[in-house]
Amino acid sequence: MPSLSDLTRSLSRLASSETLRRTWNVLRHAPGGGVLMGQILGNLAPYTGTIRPEVLTLEEGYARVRMRDRRAVRNHLSSVHAIALMNLGEVATGVAMMSALPGDMRGIITHLEMDYLKKARGSITAECRAPLAVVGERREYDVQADLTDEAGEVVARARARWLIGPATH
Repeated sequence: MPSLSDLTRSLSRLASSETLRRTWNVLRHAPGGGVLMGQILGNLAPYTGTIRPEVLTLEEGYARVRMRDRRAVRNHLSSVHAIALMNLGEVATGVAMMSALPGDMRGIITHLEMDYLKKARGSITAECRAPLAVVGERREYDVQADLTDEAGEVVARARARWLIGPATH
């Protein structure tokens, strides 16, 4: 049985774009594969797991991630809490950006902001397109995720800045 540190090291490799895409290619056709992918992301970044993200689509530089409506993500007004929406925006921009990285590159978020456009109710889906990063170049990339409700109306818009650069070992 693998130790906790072995498991953590194995999970941390998912942060590479190649492993992220390869894992998704295995899970995307499996029943519940998007939910499982969300759980894996939540294990990598535990706070992300609090919204129980479900990956709907993941391609190079593109992600669609859903958060189902449930009591744990609601506020006192019976709508989705602002920070749950921010968390969904962050995971969508992060997965899109990480999937666009060349090998041996990594990223970290340096800025995140959100515009709340209307009350969010029901399941919310975040969609983000990220540019392909330049191999070996350290620089910041600005990406945006639109968060829509089940009717397709944009309820919030996240803007994130990701610092991308060569991984150091």
